[in-house]
Amino acid sequence: MTFSVHGLAVSRGVAIGRAVLVASSRADVAHYFIDADKTTEEIQRVRVARDAVAEEIARVQRELPKDAPHELSALLDVHLMLLQDEQLTNGVKHWITDRLYNAEWALTTQYEIIARQFDDMEDEYLRERKADLEQVVERILGFMKGVASPVLPAARAAASREPRQQDLLLDDTMDVPLVLVAHDISPADMLQFKKSLFVGFATDVGGKTSHTAIVARSLDIPAVVGARSASQLIEQDDWVIIDGDAGVLIVDPSPIILAEYGFKQRQGELERQRLNRLKHTPAITLDGQKVDLLANIEMPDDTVGAIAVGAVGVGLFRSEFLFMGRPGKLPDEQEQYLAYRKAVEGMQGLPVTIRTVDIGSDKPLDKLAGRAQDGQLNPALGLRAIRWSLADPPMFLTQLRAILRAAAHGKVNLLVPMLAHGREIRQTLSLIDHARAELDNKGIAYGPVQLGAMIEIPAAALTLKLFLKYFDFLSIGTNDLIQYTLAIDRADEAVSHLYDPCHPAVLRLIADTIAECNAQGKGVSVCGEMAGDVTMTRLLLGLGLRSFSMHPSQILAVKQQVLRADAGKLERWAQDVLASEEPATLL
Repeated sequence: MTFSVHGLAVSRGVAIGRAVLVASSRADVAHYFIDADKTTEEIQRVRVARDAVAEEIARVQRELPKDAPHELSALLDVHLMLLQDEQLTNGVKHWITDRLYNAEWALTTQYEIIARQFDDMEDEYLRERKADLEQVVERILGFMKGVASPVLPAARAAASREPRQQDLLLDDTMDVPLVLVAHDISPADMLQFKKSLFVGFATDVGGKTSHTAIVARSLDIPAVVGARSASQLIEQDDWVIIDGDAGVLIVDPSPIILAEYGFKQRQGELERQRLNRLKHTPAITLDGQKVDLLANIEMPDDTVGAIAVGAVGVGLFRSEFLFMGRPGKLPDEQEQYLAYRKAVEGMQGLPVTIRTVDIGSDKPLDKLAGRAQDGQLNPALGLRAIRWSLADPPMFLTQLRAILRAAAHGKVNLLVPMLAHGREIRQTLSLIDHARAELDNKGIAYGPVQLGAMIEIPAAALTLKLFLKYFDFLSIGTNDLIQYTLAIDRADEAVSHLYDPCHPAVLRLIADTIAECNAQGKGVSVCGEMAGDVTMTRLLLGLGLRSFSMHPSQILAVKQQVLRADAGKLERWAQDVLASEEPATLL
């Protein structure tokens, strides 16, 4: 019987194949109490398993093929750091020594405690790092049970199956394609896509910024995440269609549906080939308006992907990724300088916009975990982003010096997040001047930077003249601007349906910001999810936006929209959209 399972569309395209299920190691963990004299033995079992998993990941990292996505190495680093996390290891010891839990029970108990902390984080990307922790725990449990990486054994077993009738609808001369269905997939296992018959995957958990989504986009593999109970509803060998455009899984499709999606799959491949031909085509509208399509990156190596798709610069380097997963120690000035310099040099003379660390109470670092949790009743409105930086001037000055030094190697823009008050602006600028003076006193070379501010709080959008008095450019962070304008916690499923990029108030704030910057001759860009949404491209062009920053995988699709648009003719239509009570109906 044909049925569908809905999730989140995170990587475009259609995959058609037979389901290979990967079970969760935590599903059948034994729970029992141990004798007091066995605690050392149980702790040692966990330690041995942890060390073995660390060695396995390190080996995978050393043996990464040259064509492996650069995101994978960074994600493997995160897993290695999580394996050494003191909160995890000390917590497991506590449950074994104080409660006399067996090793597996202690490990899963401590996982649940840390997982709840991730659930309470406001930031979507960091909230989804819980999946990385879960995969680390899964691997430790798997080693303790003597289970190897699930992907390759599953692929080998699936490849030996007898063909079904649907197989013959594709091509009886080819290997039957496989799709992976799992609760979640680790970065190391994702590598096996390069070595197996898998053409797509689906997971129960994850979001648009989860590691599985990031790697899927870099590999250009159709994927659906957050499909809840997909791994329970789908059975081994079921024929499955993964629609990465709609975020839907179709299980046991009829021949008619299968043929329809086969056609869609072929059309998608042709479209992808057409988009690839646009890599070196300048993004210019039909009426001659030049549009800058920039890349959002998390790590210096991401510049490789940005250059590959023809990005004309980096519009957002999220520097907080250098700070995460570092128990007890933040990156020092030299480490940050080398990372920023690598990104600048990687862009081969194109501009790089580095955002100062956007982390805080809702995104606690180990170094400040105690302070971060103290008295924060509403993390989304707490000590985060520039507020966190201004509360720790030595840390902030360290980062500012590193960014200024990197500017000696190419064009760098410095972007400050979450400003709302004039005193915050003046304090930030004072610290930037102080960082320059420190470098002067030490005789260390640095370069000039353009200064920018994020517009992500309504208060900032309503006081634009104040911001443009001090800054060279503004960058609209639509994700937070929508959240704060509509008082919607994106992490709360009860109200997440009210998160609306097309709400008239949101569009008005965006339109006014673009108009004021254009009137004053100051640069303005959009760097939130809206910039990479092709359904919003025409509207943003009509509102006067000429700089978009997005994930590299979205650049060519947005470029296609730009090349087809007449920006002048879109202006009046954009004003009609702004005046509408239901703008989404006009897009």
